[in-house]
Amino acid sequence: MSDTPEMFDRLRRFPDIEAPNLFAVDAADRLILDEAADALAAAPSGSVVVVGDHYGALTAGAVLEHGRSEVRVYQDPLTGELALTNNARELGFTERYTSHGLGEALLRGARVVLMQLPRSLAELGEISQLIALHADPEVRVFAGGRDKHITPAMNKVLAESFSAVSASRGRQKSRVLRAAEPKPDVAVTFPMTEWLDEFGLDVVAHGAVFAGASLDIGTRLLLENLGKIDITPRDVVDLGCGSGILATAIALKFADAQVVATDQSSAAVASSIATASANGVGDRVRGLRDDAMSTLPDASVDLVLLNPPFHVGAAVHTGGALKLFEAAGRVLRPGGQLWTVHNAHLGYREPLKAAVGESQAMAKNAKFIVMRSIKAS
Repeated sequence: MSDTPEMFDRLRRFPDIEAPNLFAVDAADRLILDEAADALAAAPSGSVVVVGDHYGALTAGAVLEHGRSEVRVYQDPLTGELALTNNARELGFTERYTSHGLGEALLRGARVVLMQLPRSLAELGEISQLIALHADPEVRVFAGGRDKHITPAMNKVLAESFSAVSASRGRQKSRVLRAAEPKPDVAVTFPMTEWLDEFGLDVVAHGAVFAGASLDIGTRLLLENLGKIDITPRDVVDLGCGSGILATAIALKFADAQVVATDQSSAAVASSIATASANGVGDRVRGLRDDAMSTLPDASVDLVLLNPPFHVGAAVHTGGALKLFEAAGRVLRPGGQLWTVHNAHLGYREPLKAAVGESQAMAKNAKFIVMRSIKAS
């Protein structure tokens, strides 16, 4: 359609971080739609699925450019899902797609799958397995991304679930991996479980979770220093919970604490619930998919644990961390504490002090620092 460029220009990232170097649509979105044009034209109604749409460009293109309806969409981050909702309202296609979790209802009978390639091979593996298991045998997958983020290992992961895997020609530093002919003997191997002997924890993780079922070095440093917490919290939040290691550990440490494991990632929330249950504290750890604790009341929490991100998409950007600091300052009760672990060179002491209160270093290694910030009375 002739209005497609104008449509893309109108897409926004909101409520995710917006900045001059952050965009709601990229060249990979456009290339995926172009590569899939013939397949989209031939697909029966209700058989188009979109996975990993960053802010709605793929869904908007399938609906407005290619005339598809009853499109099923899965986006792991809540901010992406909300951005698509906002963009669909603005462009007038709210009734032509539905959001789903990652599973059979999303993929049953799918003939065309449009996908932004995830960074994680584990996430790509879980998605590929589920497509092969539940989609139509004639399904065609168009998974695209920027050249700098595509690796030969992605072809190998797709080839574990599909007999036919090929790559498009590059365009504007983007490329599309095409997959077809799902293998009949594919087994779903996610979520994965790993035993952390050092801390006596079972960790359960879906493919999209940062660090998977392993323990990243920042979380390790914070975990090693939980014994320095000098309050007895009643209400605790693991903010950006990932696989739920911190939520589970704090629930084990404080037997009367009620813990909220919250993340904008649906995979993270599901993993945290599973990790808590695997360690016998599932009755005191509640999962909450939310954007920066937006649904939690002011002054309602005694302790927040946070290992903040330092990327927004592909860009190094501190906006995500600063947003979480401000959110922690809002939900903490007077005298409540925020314990943060972050790269030492980022110099977050002043932003933490401004957002929460007096902040001091509690532990440090060659790369990371643990900060305690106390909410002013």
